[in-house]
Amino acid sequence: MKIGILLTGHTPDELAPHYGNYIEMFKTLLSGQDFEFAGYKVVDGEFPAKVEECDGWLITGSKHGVYEDHDWIPPLEDFIREAVTLNIPMVGVCFGHQIIAQALGGKVEKYEGGWAVGRQTYDFAGTEIALNAWHQDQVVELAPGAVTIATNDFCKHAAILYGDRALTVQAHPEFSADFVDGLINTRGRGVVPDDVLEAAIDELDEATASQTIADQFADFFRQERPR
Repeated sequence: MKIGILLTGHTPDELAPHYGNYIEMFKTLLSGQDFEFAGYKVVDGEFPAKVEECDGWLITGSKHGVYEDHDWIPPLEDFIREAVTLNIPMVGVCFGHQIIAQALGGKVEKYEGGWAVGRQTYDFAGTEIALNAWHQDQVVELAPGAVTIATNDFCKHAAILYGDRALTVQAHPEFSADFVDGLINTRGRGVVPDDVLEAAIDELDEATASQTIADQFADFFRQERPR
């Protein structure tokens, strides 16, 4: 099965030599799932020739907001809607979670409650799952037909399911604790309140369930779907 990874943001220059870009992070997260991968830097205007070019699509995180005025955002929303029409599965993470919601009729905004950084716990249908996060924007209204499948007190719509068409999460299963630490020092200081950063640093060594979410992504991609 060929999974296309749509890159919507770049790793900070200071971290890229060690961690690579987000395409590479997702390849690592989904390694061992017997997938073939293709990467497209949509943030730089590089789009697939057609939606059917891959069997499934994964949309990455980004420093950008889905409501910002960038030339590549409208065609990405068109791409998402076409994938839904053709029943080609999509997974979205952070920005990907938000852009799928927006493209399908939901609402995203800069959350007045502030930032979520580092290890967060979420209620997935009664199961507590911890994942690393890095966001201020949130989905605040669901698209028609969408169902929230994970939540916590800070992020109401932490994971969303769109039937068999899309599965999205606000958190970052692809982020290691070391990478979060790097983000704190390259993008966090002076932007995110110090108390939020210090709380994140205090929990960097705590375990997360990234592999659980990776397995959920893989299972979702492999679902039998009518075409």
